[in-house]
Amino acid sequence: MKKLLSGLLIVSFLAAAAIAQDRTALFDANKMRERVKRLSADDFEGRGPGTDGGRRSAQYIADQMKAGGIKPGNGTSYFQNVKLVGVKADPNTRMEVSKGQAAASYKFGDEFVATTGAQSSSVSVDSEVVFVGYGIDAPQYNWNDYSGSPEDYRGKILMIMVNDPPATADEPGLFGGKALTYYGRWTYKYEEAARRGAAGVILIHTTESAGYGWNVVRTSNGNWRYEIGRTATDKTPFLQVKSWMTNDTAARMLKLAGLNIDELRSNAAKRGFKPVNTGLRVKLGLKSELKTFDSPNVVGKIDGSDAKLKSEFVIYSGHWDHLGIGEPNAAGDKIYNGAYDNASGVAAILGIADVIAKLPRKERPKRSIMFFFPTAEEQGLLGAEFYSKNPLVPLDKTAANVNIDGVNFFGKVSDFMPLGADRSTMMSFVNEAAAERKLTIESDMQPEQGFFFRSDHFPFAKAGVPAVSLQHGDNFIKPLGPEAASFFKGYNSTHYHQVTDEYHDWWDVSAMIQESEFALAIGLKLANSKTMPRYNEMDEFSAPDKKRFNK
Repeated sequence: MKKLLSGLLIVSFLAAAAIAQDRTALFDANKMRERVKRLSADDFEGRGPGTDGGRRSAQYIADQMKAGGIKPGNGTSYFQNVKLVGVKADPNTRMEVSKGQAAASYKFGDEFVATTGAQSSSVSVDSEVVFVGYGIDAPQYNWNDYSGSPEDYRGKILMIMVNDPPATADEPGLFGGKALTYYGRWTYKYEEAARRGAAGVILIHTTESAGYGWNVVRTSNGNWRYEIGRTATDKTPFLQVKSWMTNDTAARMLKLAGLNIDELRSNAAKRGFKPVNTGLRVKLGLKSELKTFDSPNVVGKIDGSDAKLKSEFVIYSGHWDHLGIGEPNAAGDKIYNGAYDNASGVAAILGIADVIAKLPRKERPKRSIMFFFPTAEEQGLLGAEFYSKNPLVPLDKTAANVNIDGVNFFGKVSDFMPLGADRSTMMSFVNEAAAERKLTIESDMQPEQGFFFRSDHFPFAKAGVPAVSLQHGDNFIKPLGPEAASFFKGYNSTHYHQVTDEYHDWWDVSAMIQESEFALAIGLKLANSKTMPRYNEMDEFSAPDKKRFNK
């Protein structure tokens, strides 16, 4: 899920410098580079879960930990298997839409994409379309797009806009103001619609609201899509059809019903909006390849040095998966190598593990450290979500999570952004480590994009565990070279979730080590603290934080 963040707004402190215990020299630059190259090599086939390349990737990480003296994190095993169900939609699928004599047919890939939550190789819907605005029911904001009878939504196709309703002059703090809330995430839209008994959802895509172009939606949904396998007793509601549609296509579709998409969008942003039964009917027969398999979270650990605190853990996380083999680009390349996203993060965490394993006994962290490499992050944080519900360490013994999703390889920076740290007392540890290194801490510079909800720290946060996802800034200490500058500037539009996210020899490993060493320092401070960090009282994750301690 990794995207580069730019246009930073400095809002934090210039702290008095403390004496840092800088462990930069303990990192092996050659090993870090080699690990990125290996994990993003073509023979690892884009590290798709359930593929031979994915299995080789997971085994490689386990082997690297074993060679470094890191113990298995799941009893005698380095693996926690997650049962996944994969579906791959037929790219020849068409969506048929009609109202009376007016009809249109839309093409998979170019105009819409779709998958199913039914975990079935064949689903069919023939349903009315209801426009439900932002598809949000948020009592704390006194906002409900699902007014009326439950029958208004049951068995229907719901057309929904992504993101939150915009703040207004009268309500500048509505839905967090500029910051995206979880209500704005596409995952929430699907979840809420399923709870309403809808047959399916059509999400309307715009680059501004989603934070990425249609090319990302297409590549992310045109290949295998995965879900955690449901058991026979699992009563979690699901959608028959989960789809995205381009804004232009949605506008043409609504025009069949005499409706204007801009007017609907404007009305949906106002309090008192009522869902609109469009009179349109969607017919979709979705056939998919289907497979069920186990894909592992990879876990290792280093025991803490304190007799009392060693039962508590700080968890470093970074997903090992990417998009596998998919739609080829113009040059015929179809391997989505995911070098930045997230071979670089895996290499960083393995580097941190190596350093901690080699620390003198007196410098070992008091709490134990887990190195957690989840599967299927690109499919909706599935491996981390599974872990949060099936933890290998009790949640009340989990002190904190430090997540890395993409490591700076462009050049050293003077600033970092610790996503989510300010929600808890973890922020003081981050500030201390930054001050020691004379680094500036930035606020979330693109809060409207909801990056806090888009990587593996988020399931930990939902479970009440203080979590941070470390992002590098863009205040480079030295000007970037032409190749690095071009890649950095064009990452979101050109390389994110594309085959061009590949390793290059110009990568600056010293920048990777800088970020890794900073993450190491944060984790060690958390591991050596007398008390565990806790969510701030007014934060939305304070309630699950208290729940895990039965308070």
